[in-house]
Amino acid sequence: MDEARERTWGCEHGVHQRELERWRGAAAQVLADLEDGARQPLACKSTGINVRTLQPWKSGSGLHARYRRPRPERPTTTDALTDEERARTLTVANEPRFADQPPARLVPALADEGAYIASESCFQRVLHEHGQNAHRGRAPQPTRTPTTHVANAPGQVWCWDMTHLPEQIQGRRLYLYLIMDLFSSMIVACEIHEFDDAKRAACPLKRTALTEGIHAMADKPVLQDDNSGTIKATAVLAMLHWLGIMPSYPRPRVSDNNAFVGLLFETTKYRQHEFPVRGFATLEDARQWRPDFVRWYNFEQRHSALRYVTRAQRHAGEDIAVLAARHQTYLKARERHPARWPDNRRDWTSVSPSPVTLNPERDAVNRDPVHPKNMDRLVA
Repeated sequence: MDEARERTWGCEHGVHQRELERWRGAAAQVLADLEDGARQPLACKSTGINVRTLQPWKSGSGLHARYRRPRPERPTTTDALTDEERARTLTVANEPRFADQPPARLVPALADEGAYIASESCFQRVLHEHGQNAHRGRAPQPTRTPTTHVANAPGQVWCWDMTHLPEQIQGRRLYLYLIMDLFSSMIVACEIHEFDDAKRAACPLKRTALTEGIHAMADKPVLQDDNSGTIKATAVLAMLHWLGIMPSYPRPRVSDNNAFVGLLFETTKYRQHEFPVRGFATLEDARQWRPDFVRWYNFEQRHSALRYVTRAQRHAGEDIAVLAARHQTYLKARERHPARWPDNRRDWTSVSPSPVTLNPERDAVNRDPVHPKNMDRLVA
């Protein structure tokens, strides 16, 4: 079997070419050990393959019988392409004018010239057998690299999202625009409007920039949005450009790309006792509910991932002192009753030195905590 057919077989069975080479090398090593007098189970164990894996390779049909029985012999149909027609099909598909065209465009172009060589499916099969059914053309296949953002301090990465708030009238809803700081999970902007409009969406950006003082920051924050049409509107993009904020779009077709804001919305609708189950009566009722929820979420609720400090304390850098005071309290309690305390005391170490990563694509980012002065933010 030639290299093209091996590549085609590997694509059909989900086996990489390097994996085939590893199997072939391992089987050759075991066969050599068997000739030297080694036992088959021990030889297979030393090379990392199974005895049943070695059997088809010993019979000489390892590539075909690796996962299944040998393919049955099927008779050639009377209407199948001849060898000359298959060769002509491959030659025409590799002509310079058709070298970057898929069969779906190649066949109609030949029909416009008054020529019919084979059907589109026949072109597909012939190209597939020769390993030429991949992306055709000089330009590489377009890919979109996911963006990784690392926040080492407040004001570096913001997360933008929008959710619907139900009204008591069936079919009507309100729109809640929210901006959250990635490092502290604190809500830095929250507004409710009756309609989804780009001009209204630009207002919380401007207010957040003023309250957070980004005009005095040397490095402007990055805004990770929800990839909606509102955030891509001209009014919002113009506001981001004027403020110096870099927009960042999430990965396509990923529903849980921003899990931080998703958990926040879950807390908003399902874990807060003041949220009306039947919806808001009017827009004013929703706007009166908003400041109470933001105050409770930022200043009262203690986050389990932050060692049960509030998000406002984490945002202001007060969590280290709060956790240090808790540690001293536990030490004093242990001195009073040493027998009640095991060696593994509760960990009140602050998580502030650790960066927070959005869309992690490299294990080193999450595994190795780096000081903010020694780590540059990863922004695509």
